[in-house]
Amino acid sequence: MPPRQQRTNRVEPTDATATASGDSATDGRVDGEELVLSYPGSDSPVIDGESVTATPGAVTALVGPNGSGKSTLLKGLADQLSPDAGTVRIDGQALQSFDKKEFARTLGLLSQESTSPDSITVEELVYHGRYPHRGFFEGTTEADQRAVERAIDLAGCGHLRDREVGQLSGGQKQLAWIAMVLAQDTDVLLLDEPTTFLDLHHQLEVMEIIETLREESEITVVVVLHDIEQAARLADEMVALGDGEIQARGTPAEVVTEDLLAEVFEIEAEVEQTPRGPRIEPLRARHDDESDH
Repeated sequence: MPPRQQRTNRVEPTDATATASGDSATDGRVDGEELVLSYPGSDSPVIDGESVTATPGAVTALVGPNGSGKSTLLKGLADQLSPDAGTVRIDGQALQSFDKKEFARTLGLLSQESTSPDSITVEELVYHGRYPHRGFFEGTTEADQRAVERAIDLAGCGHLRDREVGQLSGGQKQLAWIAMVLAQDTDVLLLDEPTTFLDLHHQLEVMEIIETLREESEITVVVVLHDIEQAARLADEMVALGDGEIQARGTPAEVVTEDLLAEVFEIEAEVEQTPRGPRIEPLRARHDDESDH
């Protein structure tokens, strides 16, 4: 079944979600407003008063060097880390006002800490993504089956459906986890470094999945990527972070500049604009005595 047709058969949209924004339930706009995010026991916040918006139906990439706060910001948007101050809203509705199942029908998260029993099959894992759409005693429905088949097809892991998760390579497991999150059939999808530690083949597979979602569905995607050139090729919009602060935001062409690479990533590089997005040629690392700060 083509992905766009499947999106029109969204399972059991909730009345709370349908009226959350007073407009369209499937807009999928995400707003983080003046967020202060820190970890227990830390002396200072990682993110201190930053605001970010994910445009409905677009792919927004969060980029930055190690320790810049990009994964922390994503955790705040996903309600995995409660803000010390500020608010996260989806279509104008604060996350705190969602009940657990309603939230799981609205936002899907693929984190770096995903785990599952090794003995379950890929198909069983993907069916776990349908739990938010079912009552406690309800079995699977035809809608669940369609959503699972669509997710497996989008993730390109049909050949793995009967394999046990414990038998899979790292790249194969990542595709299975992506399929499970896709089966949630949410308006918003958050991905935390989905290509890290994958070989180039599986990296490209993950990027193709995200590109397909952008082209053939209305889902809003926010993705943390370590590779800035990969992010620039994939994203509609980019947010660059450094030292817990947003340093730049806009289209890839607006964000990926030689000045930003020097200031935020501390590298000298040449940037060439191409039809596939900015191409970066790193030249050398910059050092503290060459920086303006």
